[in-house]
Amino acid sequence: MKVIRVILPLMLMFLSVEAFAQSDAQKSFTKLKTLSGVWEGKVTTDMKVAAPLEETPMHVVLRTTSRGNALMHEMTSAGSPDDPVTMFYLDEDRVLLTHYCDAGNRPRMEGKLSPDGKTLEFTFIDVVGNNLNQHMHHAKFTFVDADHHTEDWMFMMGDTPVHAHFELHRVADGSASAKK
Repeated sequence: MKVIRVILPLMLMFLSVEAFAQSDAQKSFTKLKTLSGVWEGKVTTDMKVAAPLEETPMHVVLRTTSRGNALMHEMTSAGSPDDPVTMFYLDEDRVLLTHYCDAGNRPRMEGKLSPDGKTLEFTFIDVVGNNLNQHMHHAKFTFVDADHHTEDWMFMMGDTPVHAHFELHRVADGSASAKK
């Protein structure tokens, strides 16, 4: 009987700690939600025709939504009809993104947080929609500090990758990230 009194509380304590431990996907999603807010910055690309894009400040709104179960990412720049929306969410033991692309498709990617917690990299899973040859194929978010992060996106134009690098700084926190 004494053994049960000693073992039972230890087992309950072990199980409660295990129940509250976050999975890698939950840690990744929690880290990603720290980006909720309004961001501005510049973009550089390896595509010559994108030069006007590089001269215009980018505006990014990241907003936690659906009672904390999703994060919406919307990117705009003045004078551009481009307004892609990306949704991030937990799917069991994976953090996924679906990119609602101006190319008329919806690629999905799975994210993995680096061991040091500084980058969250998304690899391609699949794409559906009207245009399967041109799609977003890879994304990487680098957490610099609370007010700075970078985003690297790779768009496939057939077999040719096009890279875009965004240097972003926070202009408003998540509570002030108004729906634009």
